[in-house]
Amino acid sequence: MGMTMTQKILAAHAGLTEVKAGQLIEANLDLVLGNDVTTPVAIHEFEKMNVEGVFHKDKIAIVPDHFTPNKDIKSAEHCKYIREFALAKEITNYFEIGQMGIEHALLPEKGLVVAGEVIIGADSHTCTYGALGAFSTGVGSTDMAAGMATGKAWFKVPSAIKFELSGKLSKWVSGKDVILHIIGMVGVDGALYKSMEFVGDGIANLTMDDRFSMANMAIEAGAKNGIFPVDDKTLEYIKDHSAKTPVTYEADTDAEYDEVYKIDLSKIRPTVAFPHLPENTRTIDEVGDVTIDQVVIGSCTNGRIEDLRMAASILAGKQVAKGLRVIIFPATQKIYLQAIEEGLVKIFVEAGAVFSTPTCGPCLGGHMGILAKGERALATTNRNFVGRMGHPESEVYLASPAVAAASALTGKITNPETI
Repeated sequence: MGMTMTQKILAAHAGLTEVKAGQLIEANLDLVLGNDVTTPVAIHEFEKMNVEGVFHKDKIAIVPDHFTPNKDIKSAEHCKYIREFALAKEITNYFEIGQMGIEHALLPEKGLVVAGEVIIGADSHTCTYGALGAFSTGVGSTDMAAGMATGKAWFKVPSAIKFELSGKLSKWVSGKDVILHIIGMVGVDGALYKSMEFVGDGIANLTMDDRFSMANMAIEAGAKNGIFPVDDKTLEYIKDHSAKTPVTYEADTDAEYDEVYKIDLSKIRPTVAFPHLPENTRTIDEVGDVTIDQVVIGSCTNGRIEDLRMAASILAGKQVAKGLRVIIFPATQKIYLQAIEEGLVKIFVEAGAVFSTPTCGPCLGGHMGILAKGERALATTNRNFVGRMGHPESEVYLASPAVAAASALTGKITNPETI
């Protein structure tokens, strides 16, 4: 029996000619990632190992992005702790204020991840890099510590689900709508510890930003990873951002999949996930009358330049609804500067929105957008669990930048086609 794309990458990194679903392997790592929430714990475990240094100073990335700019003394102490560790261990890829961004947008932008690699990160949305044809997955802080020390990690080889994409997205529909549609279809545990492998002619019609958004939320279906085949768009992106040489793997024609889903992209409607799970989806036509108190546009899922352009195209020359708070977060400093140069920031500010420095802050209820009891937010983020953005009696609705921007103008969840 043949191997899937994910299985081929893992086999190569384990020094094996083949692997099978369920097999335990030890694989060499190309990159180990941590942030300001998970790295302090990893450092504590790393120090117990009594190793002199990290396995490779260029193959570790640490990005304080969750509570930065530091919101309180505790977060400041955490960042100081990891800053001193990065300096002492001469870690090359340490990105903080002024250089940082939201980790899962920053690493591809910096060219630190390319096709064919194996990446672990002490953050569940590390699966984002599957958009580039890499195997990337979230791990715990202890695994991050072991990865920093040895450059290796243990994996159980995942089985796979194939998603065959055809057709082309309609106007105002993006990769975020596609992945919400898929999660609504399979459920939050529908791909538990499996690889979500996206294939088909429709992929050519998806931008890299669409793919990043979709791979990012594979974890919301319980997946071990999400992965896209490497095509001309992928290679062009890598060439523009990285000096590293990508390695391309393709699934065998006789690869085994647990399920196969066929999805016509032209039939996908703008989709919204209702509280309190990403699987609780409805199309924009089924939403009904839902008033909101806050709109958040940004995050590692939808804070890229295409997302900001989409929002700006809807907000241009208009005003956000009275009494509504609209907060927009670019994913990286580069995107921040690009948004300024393209005039997007002017559009946002004139419309009555706030344009913030890159941070994960509001997505996890960290800072810069906390919800009070009874409040509702519509967000382009990736999770809407109970209390995710603040008070446990608040509510989070997930949507695309187009739906979020349209809703910012009306104060309720709104179809962008009607604006």
